[in-house]
Amino acid sequence: MLSIIAEAAAAGEAVAKAGLVVLGAGLGIGLIGMKAAESTGRNPASFGKVLVISILLSALVEGVAFVAIFMG
Repeated sequence: MLSIIAEAAAAGEAVAKAGLVVLGAGLGIGLIGMKAAESTGRNPASFGKVLVISILLSALVEGVAFVAIFMG
C-alpha cells in the first residue's frame, strides 16, 4: 500500500513540474508575441523578418515544453 502511495506522489511531482514548464512556455510565447507586435509597430517594414523569427522562437519554446511533458 505504501509503495502505491509513493509511486503516486512521484507521478504527481512529475506532473507538477511539467505543469510549471508549460506555464513558463506559455508566458514565453506571450512575451515573444508582445515584443514582435511592438517591434512591428515601431518599424512596419521589418514585418516579414520579425514574423519569421517569432514563429521560429515560439516553435522552439513549445518544443521544450513537449520535451518536459514527455520526459517527465
